[in-house]
Amino acid sequence: MSHNVYIYILVMAGVTYLIRVLPITLAKKEIVNPYIKSFLYYVPYACLAAMTFPAILSATASRISAVAGFGAALIAAYKEKSLLTVALIACGAVFMVERIMAFL
Repeated sequence: MSHNVYIYILVMAGVTYLIRVLPITLAKKEIVNPYIKSFLYYVPYACLAAMTFPAILSATASRISAVAGFGAALIAAYKEKSLLTVALIACGAVFMVERIMAFL
């Protein structure tokens, strides 16, 4: 079976272009409905969370260290730490749990 990579690239480019252009062409007026505005405000955060959460649970050697890192990141983010600080705390928590589990 012969697959042409260039056809795949063109199809992906077309789909990406349509996804970005269709909202601009369909919504020419300003959106005034507060429900739709609030929905559209939270869509990027929901998409980012939906893409990131499964990767968090499968990024480490064990699920326990992944959950520990995620919990540490949640606590640090809740306390309004910077993004770099949250990432470092999560990495540190995963590292410590992995080291502890290596001895068990």
